[in-house]
Amino acid sequence: MKRKVFFVSDRTGITVEALGESLLTQFPGIDFERIRIPFVDTEAAAELAAQQISAASEADGIEPIVFSTLTDPAIRSVIRARATFDFDLFGAFIEPLETALEQHSTHSVGRKHGIVDVHAYERRLNALNYTLSHDDGLRINDLTDADIVLLGVSRSGKTPTCLYLGMHYNLRAANYPITEDEYDEASLPPILEAVRERLYGLTIVPEQLSRIRKQRRPDGIYASLGQCRAEVARTEALFRREGIPWLDTTTISIEEIAATIVRDTNLRAARR
Repeated sequence: MKRKVFFVSDRTGITVEALGESLLTQFPGIDFERIRIPFVDTEAAAELAAQQISAASEADGIEPIVFSTLTDPAIRSVIRARATFDFDLFGAFIEPLETALEQHSTHSVGRKHGIVDVHAYERRLNALNYTLSHDDGLRINDLTDADIVLLGVSRSGKTPTCLYLGMHYNLRAANYPITEDEYDEASLPPILEAVRERLYGLTIVPEQLSRIRKQRRPDGIYASLGQCRAEVARTEALFRREGIPWLDTTTISIEEIAATIVRDTNLRAARR
């Protein structure tokens, strides 16, 4: 039986789910069923969430795990009264932080995901628009406006990484697929040479690349292990030849890939 895990929040639930998931990864032997309950911003909504938690306990015969980020103490108490294992990720830190800062918090709901900084929000939208319009080699004639240009074989993680960089770092991220033309040339094409200092490569082990490609196109040369081995070998050789920094994405998450790129290229200070 799967162990139910509830993520309860007074806003979107993105923060509590991210924190909770980070903790759950430490227990790989347990199969979890995840349930997000966002916008628990009234006592009535909290009561409905508490009923759902209680129903899960009765149906499964085991108490579910509850991760919560609820700013209102009255709402928190409703959940706490019905959840045996309630991990209050907000309350665990806010009171010690009040002590350290010698100031009471505002207990305002949704400060993280509300539009607090309009200019930052506009930068994010502009970054996402740029990223979407420069995916997979589109509009390559204006790559000079990019903050970062990711290179790699097809299905090596370029697109999701670019979207994450745009969404979470406000970076204009373009990506360019390496093709036979680039392998055969003695140097980078002029469009990439013009943004050489912004190039960053992604690679992946051929076996994993083959598995991913087979999900998209199970038949044909594209997903064959031999083809994947050849493409990866030639791409990594190109990165080494041109001195392009690169990262093996095989065993790391999109979040880690993006954070590594930002660290390696010192882009955080430029756009945040």
